[in-house]
Amino acid sequence: MVTKILVGLFIALILYLLFRPKKIKSGYDAPEVFPENWRLYLLQEVNFYASLDEEDKVTFEADILRFLKRVRITGIKTAVDDEDRLLVASSAVIPVFAFPDWEYSSLHEVLLYPDLFTEKYDFSEQSRNISGMVGSGGVMHHVVIFSKPALHLGFDNASDKMNVGIHEFVHLFDKQDGEIDGIPHVIMKNQAVLPWLHLISESTKEMLSGRSDINIYGATNKQEFLAVASEYFFERPKLFKEKHPELYDVLSAVFQTDLASSQVGDNTLKRTIGRNDPCPCGSGKKFKDCCMSHD
Repeated sequence: MVTKILVGLFIALILYLLFRPKKIKSGYDAPEVFPENWRLYLLQEVNFYASLDEEDKVTFEADILRFLKRVRITGIKTAVDDEDRLLVASSAVIPVFAFPDWEYSSLHEVLLYPDLFTEKYDFSEQSRNISGMVGSGGVMHHVVIFSKPALHLGFDNASDKMNVGIHEFVHLFDKQDGEIDGIPHVIMKNQAVLPWLHLISESTKEMLSGRSDINIYGATNKQEFLAVASEYFFERPKLFKEKHPELYDVLSAVFQTDLASSQVGDNTLKRTIGRNDPCPCGSGKKFKDCCMSHD
């Protein structure tokens, strides 16, 4: 009985992806002006955003809105709220923040699952262990899937050097040249490829011998190495530069940002704002008299 239900869910997902409108619109009425309570949520939950100066915060917010207008976010057996949308969009914006007007050309839709899932997109099997996946082939070519709890956990813990949202969008960044292979040809010049591959090889040896603090999953292959190292780069840039200076220099060039000189990774930025504190929106009012009332 359970098997029949799972097969039915899988068939329904495939039919949905096959027969939905070909021109994807997000299906979400994104606001024209960035809401103050969204700004507060990002300040409290997204360390990268909290580290930006006011001008760059405005740019980040514009990038969020553009993403939400273009990419559909759909819950599969789970509801999708604005906090989910903001974390998906933040995951998309962070790796490409240095590239104005960047669009993930192969992405039409993000699916949110209620739990971890398997390679067959099943989230009820006991063997489920996947928290994020870039779809490939056929109807899944334009889709990314996240476990919703795992997506939130990536931002809740900003010091563990792991963020599944950033991980999967780095795969999409890598895919911009047509292939997920750990070599972002759109950005990386040909003469830099061989040194990069050598650096991956040497770093992987260190990981497999237990001499590295990079997540061992990055030793799976080149594409996973890029995604895993990028999680570390964006979450703990100062530590990454200290422990892996060569890798830091390469990723800094790839993503065109020197995060180690910023406040990214300073977890005091993500903070609980008291009722009587100045409102972070800059209105000059106390938080309780301003954005707190919008929560």
